[in-house]
Amino acid sequence: MYYQPEIETMDHTDLEALQLKRLKESLVYCYERIDFYKKSFDEAGVSPDSIESLADIEKFPFTVKQDLRDHYPFGLWAVDKRDAVRVHASSGTTGQATVVGYTAHDLDVWADCLARDIASTGHDEHAIVQIAYGYGLFTGGLGADNGALKMKCLTIPMSSGNSQRQIQIMKDFESDVLCCTPSYALNLADKAIEMGYNPATDFPLSAGILGAEPCSENMRQEIEQKLGITVHDIYGLSEVIGPGVACECREQHGLHVAEDHFLIEIIDPETLKPVPDGEWGEVVLTSLDREASPIIRYRTRDISRILPGDCPCGITHRRMDRLQGRTDDMLIIRGVNVFPSQIEQVITQFDEVTSHYQIILSTIGTLDHVELQIETVPEFEFDEIKQVERLKKRIGDALKGNLQIKVDLKLVGPLTIARSEGKAKRVIDNREVKNAWEGN
Repeated sequence: MYYQPEIETMDHTDLEALQLKRLKESLVYCYERIDFYKKSFDEAGVSPDSIESLADIEKFPFTVKQDLRDHYPFGLWAVDKRDAVRVHASSGTTGQATVVGYTAHDLDVWADCLARDIASTGHDEHAIVQIAYGYGLFTGGLGADNGALKMKCLTIPMSSGNSQRQIQIMKDFESDVLCCTPSYALNLADKAIEMGYNPATDFPLSAGILGAEPCSENMRQEIEQKLGITVHDIYGLSEVIGPGVACECREQHGLHVAEDHFLIEIIDPETLKPVPDGEWGEVVLTSLDREASPIIRYRTRDISRILPGDCPCGITHRRMDRLQGRTDDMLIIRGVNVFPSQIEQVITQFDEVTSHYQIILSTIGTLDHVELQIETVPEFEFDEIKQVERLKKRIGDALKGNLQIKVDLKLVGPLTIARSEGKAKRVIDNREVKNAWEGN
């Protein structure tokens, strides 16, 4: 099933011609409107006018997350903020968040992408879509909402949390499609069973559009079995547009990239050269028609590959494989992107603790569990229980306020955390799915 069949089933030659046309326009647009790109293009000795093929994009410099941080908040926007209609931002302390804008055109493109994703699961405008991603500056909730409304589906904007009510609404409203993180989908399944339901038979739910965090194959199968649904992985980044850059169709073998709006490259993260289809590498994305926050050759740090061949579903846009990890130290905790350095910046504001800390990630039930161990200074008095609890609350509140994450905070005495002669081991990840690339 298609939402825009004239685009989704476009001949490869015609699709590449459309991409090249839009790529040329986007490069000129960025060069003329964004000082950062004018400077970086000039320094690299490239001109938007010289591009003759899609392969010529390799001549242009990359954009990385730090570039967005360095130009916080609006330095990489191509329009005045008063000409945008929406803003989203990643988690982060002041000066580190990545801020992206949307014009009315951008929102329309984004909505089309998500509407296509809903249609590719086999549903149409008669579907009832329950959205349990968080709403707000996080792109998940409003992104899925835009797509469901564009599809003209009955949309249930539940946001995340309040699981018992989620289950009741899911049953009473007869939801067909669930949009949320994989861990929360499994959490809802277990909650429904705890409430006495068999969600696989008691609910009409048939599809889950799940993303924003890693999902192992075992978890995926458990979700499908418990909820009686087909899981469709969805991919996106706020820096590029949000969820909807790519999504699995009903064949569940690779995520179709919305190639009329995004140009995908897979590069070797060491040599920075492109790799052939079928080989693993780092995903690099270029927006082709975004107005407020266009981006050129964004290094996502995500590891995937292009799956060769055509998909039986009939969508001709190329497919990327499910993510296999990341090339950096970014953690994805319940859908929130967090760097250990961000945690460090928060805790170093407190005189009672040192800069020695360790993040221990595990899975309890179906959700990520984060334990943060921090060493106290020698003069801190552990015997004062109230003092310990007050400090834990202050640090916990600061982490929640700045990074939007909740952790199990454990204060430990001096020299408790093991030292290393080399790079400090800040993160111990005991989860089934790791966020750091460990090779293939």
